Amino acid sequence: MGNDRKKKIVAVASIGGHWIQLLRITRTLESEFDVSYVSTHEKCGVMVNGHPYEQVADFSRWDAYKLIPAFFSYWKIFRKMRPDVILTTGAAPGLVALAVGKMMGIKTIWVDSIANVATLSASGRVAAKFATCVYTQWEDLSSDSIRYAGNVLNIQQ
Repeated sequence: MGNDRKKKIVAVASIGGHWIQLLRITRTLESEFDVSYVSTHEKCGVMVNGHPYEQVADFSRWDAYKLIPAFFSYWKIFRKMRPDVILTTGAAPGLVALAVGKMMGIKTIWVDSIANVATLSASGRVAAKFATCVYTQWEDLSSDSIRYAGNVLNIQQ
């Protein structure tokens, strides 16, 4: 007998533009994969009605001390959800999620924000050092290690 289990994706992003971009990506994946969500605000849970949702504390480089509790929150969430892949559009909480996933042997995907037209974001540059796959939404920013596969707004350059 084959393994008919759908692959599990945990999709992670901060509330705001990162979250909206993530939803635009994951909505196309939900029929083929078992998608769960993690974000930084309770409102995000309402937007994914019917899918598992976990909330984590938000933080940025300006209050990086919150990184340690976030690390342990992600560890607990990923142990419970057992994803095959962690997908994020950022920002700092998504980067920590990828680091935890990498430590747990989970495949990780970073999709840099469409707002980063001239260069990869600071978090994206860090993610490029260890994520399984890194995507840019602008073809001019692609390279041997940074992939381009289109953007969430379907904008042509």
